[in-house]
Amino acid sequence: MSRAEAKPAALYHRTVVYVLFLILLLPLAGTLLYSLSTSWSATILPDGLTFKWYLQLWSDERFLRAFGQSLLVCFGALALAVVLILPLLFVVHYHFPRLDALMNILILLPFAVPPVVSSVGLLQLYGSGPLPMIGTPWILIGSYFTIALPFMYRAITNNLQAINLRDLMDAAHLLGASTWKAAFLVVLPNLRKGLMVSLFLSFSFLFGEFVFANLLVGTRYETLQVYLNNMKNSSGHFNSALVISYFFFVLVFTWAANRLNKDKT
Repeated sequence: MSRAEAKPAALYHRTVVYVLFLILLLPLAGTLLYSLSTSWSATILPDGLTFKWYLQLWSDERFLRAFGQSLLVCFGALALAVVLILPLLFVVHYHFPRLDALMNILILLPFAVPPVVSSVGLLQLYGSGPLPMIGTPWILIGSYFTIALPFMYRAITNNLQAINLRDLMDAAHLLGASTWKAAFLVVLPNLRKGLMVSLFLSFSFLFGEFVFANLLVGTRYETLQVYLNNMKNSSGHFNSALVISYFFFVLVFTWAANRLNKDKT
């Protein structure tokens, strides 16, 4: 393709991308404008702008408690996943590489069972007996761990395959390092990007999870999504402010994770 033909093609591609981006951005922009409006009913534009709904939202103790509890459950599940997944992946890929095919099948099982079905089983299993955990954050941390498992396993597995684990370990052994010392000082730093990607994907998914939270704990340990569902009959401006605040938090978290990753590259 000549340079004269390439310019119109590039312009066309950019135009299509910008139009699609604008279409995706319009609902969010409308929600933002509605969250800032004093009232908006019979006119094209709102009657006025105000931060009242945001001030009302961020001064609501129930919202702040739900926000903090969501963070606590998500971080607890991710910490549990990191502690269990990293050693498992190292053992499988270094000592038993033939088990990787079996693990790829087992790791997809959480997606094979719908959350509603899993919740019913968990309600019967942990509703009473020696471990009555229904209504506590522990049941959510365990449930969220199973959701994060496929994301983390797949991302870190791809990273392990890219760094050539066996050659790295052999080189570390030749320099006198033990297996666990080589794993911590050589392999783990090379997994930073895969770990960051898996943590971010998992957190974004878990922070918006609703089914497990609503069925297993509900208002007894109210998370952000349960709070949003319980406030659905309140002011639309207030709910719009809540949605925009949620989106802004995820956006800032994404930016911070990418910035941290670039700074350490």
